[in-house]
Amino acid sequence: MIRTIILTLAIAVLAGLGAQPVMAQKPVIVGSKIDTEGALLGKMIVLLLRHHGMEVQDRTELGGTPIVRQAILSGQVDLYPEYTGNGAIFFPEAPVDTWRDARKAYATVKELDAENELVWLPPAPANNTWAIAVSQELAGKGVRTLEDFARHISQGGNVKLAACDEFVERPDALPAFTKAYGFSLSKEQMLILSGCNTAQTEQAAAQGIDGVNAAMAYGTDGGLAALGLTVLADPKSVQPVYAPAPLVRREALERYPSIEAILPPVFSDLDQKTLQELNARISIEGLDAESVAREYLSSRGYIH
Repeated sequence: MIRTIILTLAIAVLAGLGAQPVMAQKPVIVGSKIDTEGALLGKMIVLLLRHHGMEVQDRTELGGTPIVRQAILSGQVDLYPEYTGNGAIFFPEAPVDTWRDARKAYATVKELDAENELVWLPPAPANNTWAIAVSQELAGKGVRTLEDFARHISQGGNVKLAACDEFVERPDALPAFTKAYGFSLSKEQMLILSGCNTAQTEQAAAQGIDGVNAAMAYGTDGGLAALGLTVLADPKSVQPVYAPAPLVRREALERYPSIEAILPPVFSDLDQKTLQELNARISIEGLDAESVAREYLSSRGYIH
């Protein structure tokens, strides 16, 4: 009888001890946007967390900003790389100038998203802002700033822009440029591609596909110089600062608090030049994002 009681108690104790590891083993769901840099940063996060013994569910390249944002708010994703400048869309009530200052943008979005139980970890020292890049031919006609671009359009010059729906529709993207510089593009002057992958838009502009001579681009794109494209200067500083940073659900951070120590050192190394070079390995050399992420992290001693 005593042995039965002891055995029963032992089973109960073991069951109790086993409850905590079951919770700890709940996977971290890592997402990312579908563009080149989103895939790169998402794969870095996946590899880093797995290296530190965490079970990770890889949902990188999930979709555009609205899709991934909704996924983290609804708990379908625990963690993904986001950009501080997107706070302008998430929190339109904040002063517009906030998002044009790197430090203010990070502090503001961090504070406001805390109400959504989301934690912004420190961003990379880079700015992946929206931009418009033009072909050598168009640049050769003196189109080197957005003011030049607007003037060229108003004078009846030939322009066809390759972009995605998000760039065309988001108030802080193309509409911000058109409003500030006073130009408009008809449907016939745009080639809308699925997914905000600038590798596609830039290739279209460089090769003149379907008459395209301008492309949606990002500040850290690696293919711009290689493709001979010129990024139009933005003298009115229309665009916010888009510094990439890990965005994580507080509940996931409480399960795996070491995330807060693992990711910031890696992101602090990702300056503008480094991201351009890594993105180029994907968009120009044709390597997959996971291979590029793994090689970079290994070379810096973050994983082995």
